[in-house]
Amino acid sequence: MAKNKTSFFCKNCGTQHAKWMGQCTVCGEWNTIVEEVVQKEVQRAWKQSTSVKGVSKPLKINEIVLNPEERISTNNSELDPVLGGGLVRGSVTLLGGEPGIGKSTLLLQIALSIPQKVLYVSGEESQSQVKMRAERLVNRSSECLILTETNTQTIFRSIEEVEPNVLVIDSIQTLHTNSIDASPGSISQIRETTAELIKYAKETATPVLLIGHINKEGQIAGPKILEHMVDVVLQFEGDRNHAYRILRSQKNRFGSTAELGIFEMRSDGLHEVSNPSEILISKKDADLSGTAIASTLEGIRPLMIEIQALVSSAVYGTPQRTTTGYNLKRLHMILAVLEKRAGFRLGTKDVFLNITGGISVDDPAIDLAVVASILSSNQDIAISPHVCFAGEVGLAGEIRPVSKIDQRITEARKLGYKTIVISKYNQVTVQEEEIQLILVGKINEVFAALFA
Repeated sequence: MAKNKTSFFCKNCGTQHAKWMGQCTVCGEWNTIVEEVVQKEVQRAWKQSTSVKGVSKPLKINEIVLNPEERISTNNSELDPVLGGGLVRGSVTLLGGEPGIGKSTLLLQIALSIPQKVLYVSGEESQSQVKMRAERLVNRSSECLILTETNTQTIFRSIEEVEPNVLVIDSIQTLHTNSIDASPGSISQIRETTAELIKYAKETATPVLLIGHINKEGQIAGPKILEHMVDVVLQFEGDRNHAYRILRSQKNRFGSTAELGIFEMRSDGLHEVSNPSEILISKKDADLSGTAIASTLEGIRPLMIEIQALVSSAVYGTPQRTTTGYNLKRLHMILAVLEKRAGFRLGTKDVFLNITGGISVDDPAIDLAVVASILSSNQDIAISPHVCFAGEVGLAGEIRPVSKIDQRITEARKLGYKTIVISKYNQVTVQEEEIQLILVGKINEVFAALFA
């Protein structure tokens, strides 16, 4: 019996090393090199099961003919814009997210809604389990085929029989190929099975959708080269305690990465949210202090979100600073600016900040709404529900201009807001007569405009 051959791979970049070492010489990461069993083969699974049609020849760029039907619509108004208009033929898309966030539900829902032949390969559930999950979904299609298999050789034989228009793999970490002797989920298996699927997608012009697990650091499990190999990388985010999910594009060779999709998880599947501003702003009967509305941008999509702040005296000595959905270090900076530049004594008070809806926002344009909510809670004076904010706060206490102010103003006007507070240094070109602009340059001017 031949002795198994082993080699050492970096879990971060996938580089092969001759021996174990503490630090990878390519990516510089420590303690990422692991030993795996490898075995050389002459051909891969897809090359064994199909013949290459023709030999690729170099062509002038003007001679290349584009296919007019190069995209396949998913019939999902939130996913299609994130992909850049639909699935590109021959593309490989990787979807990552935390366990239980809804990755399998989303792709099964897409597989059932595409009016073409779709092969859904599950390596984690049986066919009856997939059928039970499909029974809860709204859209169903008789064109969707379900296969439960983890061996790529068997999967490609089934592909040759049914010839699907779209292939869905759930998940890439469960697949294994006979070309190498390693356990499923290992670096070499993930790299090899992904290479086989990419080869299949490019040669047959079939879109392939992959689900990827994530590790405890929040990164997609496996070698980092996996994200470089695929064409599109999508991240499914959200809090399992809330019903709303956000789909972001981290990499897209066929479209913009600035688009964003928002879904609501219900018992019958994921539903598109056409107007997320309505669900992110809580409904209340009375005006309460410590609440301000911010106009933010998620990608190129304007959103109105609610900022809640609670300022109280520190009973236990050391003041507490707690945030949900907002950067804690940025809150410390804003409190220091309020203390130093505006004269508000907040150093001995607890400050709690929350962004409603369970989403996280890193847009600096919400700084002005954060300041307004903190001052409102500190003074115990409510801000009018018809006022919103869009501005960045600088270290000198100045209100700095923000990008795409015209889109923010238009979105505020559409949602019925009567006043928007912005920086006086912003260049406003849109003419909105139904909304009043309050131009401010310092924090003291904001305080005077709201509470004087």
